[in-house]
Amino acid sequence: MPVISDIFNEEIRKEIKSYVSESTEVGVCNLDYGPESIESEYDEALCIPNFLEKAKQAEEDGYQGVISDCFGDPGVKPAREILDIPVVGPCESSMLVASSLAKSFSIVTVLPNVVPMIENISKTLGVDGNVASIRYVNIPVLEVQDKEKLKSALFEEMIKAIEHDNAHALVLGCTGFMGVAAELQERLSQKGYDVPVIDPAFAATKMLEILIAMGVKQSRLTYMTPPSKQRVKSS
Repeated sequence: MPVISDIFNEEIRKEIKSYVSESTEVGVCNLDYGPESIESEYDEALCIPNFLEKAKQAEEDGYQGVISDCFGDPGVKPAREILDIPVVGPCESSMLVASSLAKSFSIVTVLPNVVPMIENISKTLGVDGNVASIRYVNIPVLEVQDKEKLKSALFEEMIKAIEHDNAHALVLGCTGFMGVAAELQERLSQKGYDVPVIDPAFAATKMLEILIAMGVKQSRLTYMTPPSKQRVKSS
């Protein structure tokens, strides 16, 4: 969890544990310093130093893979350069899954602040042509625990995405949107729209399990080991 807030910890632990095989050990940790939530490029920049420290510690502790559990995928690329275990992000994972299921998809996220960040990830990943729209519910990350309010807002934007933006699949654009994907998919089906709703944390978890099972990690031709040099000036 690349934030200092621990309000999602127990929920995410139970959620992730329900996705993985019984033999898989799941560890959840927060940052020691950084932002309370990630809702801007500034927040993301602040979270990365300690996230990289935590990711490196996870590898040293014997974990076989790391998820940066935020839809902005903060720190994923630099972590891939310094770790010899696979590192995945929920945004990348869910966009790849959605692209394999439909010719177009819309993302419904928290705030307008994060829309450009998500657009940039889609461009880097090369699936921006598949993105029908990026909508938001205007609910801050730290307030998404009101599940009924959240589901109502998400459903409203999902209907708009299908009817106005030509979305053929939907992606939940925040890893705090836990435990609502199946119900929203069913509600859309009852409305006459038989479309997949992708939970990003679920997608990232299964993507990581696949990479671990295959015995592969990020390519060193893409994610080269950083050159050795002094990076932190001692006081």
